[in-house]
Amino acid sequence: MSSLPGSRALFVDAAGWLAMADAADPAHEASRRERDSWLEGGGILVSTDYVIDETLTLMRVRLGSRAAAAWWAQIDASSRIRWERIGAARAEKARMRFFDRNGSDGWTDRDLSFTDCTSFVVMQELGLRRALTTNRHFSQAGFKTVPRVPDRSPRYSIGE
Repeated sequence: MSSLPGSRALFVDAAGWLAMADAADPAHEASRRERDSWLEGGGILVSTDYVIDETLTLMRVRLGSRAAAAWWAQIDASSRIRWERIGAARAEKARMRFFDRNGSDGWTDRDLSFTDCTSFVVMQELGLRRALTTNRHFSQAGFKTVPRVPDRSPRYSIGE
């Protein structure tokens, strides 16, 4: 695992991927502008296998299988995206953070997903400070988020 210059790499969360893919999303245009500006400036996008899982699932539910397949084909072919694998060591760090939300790091938000925790671990390891997302958990964790839009954090509940 090699670090990236934080000024060249932009982490993309599932909420960011969904906003860019869904024309009906309130953050659609702003998210696409942020991505395009970042790439035109010579930057790269970074995401994880866990974020892929979350994005594909949510995209299929919200936009249908064709949209999910088209998104996958587009991002899978891109040389401007760096995919990070979570693996056992990162998953363990994320697990410790996930279950310690009311402990030493002060997390109290019950909506925080395990995938968010894995993303925070990767961002910290790679020295990334900025994320393309509408998920408030990233700013709560101390990362800068773009675009500036109202929170659209995913809500999870058992049985949905």
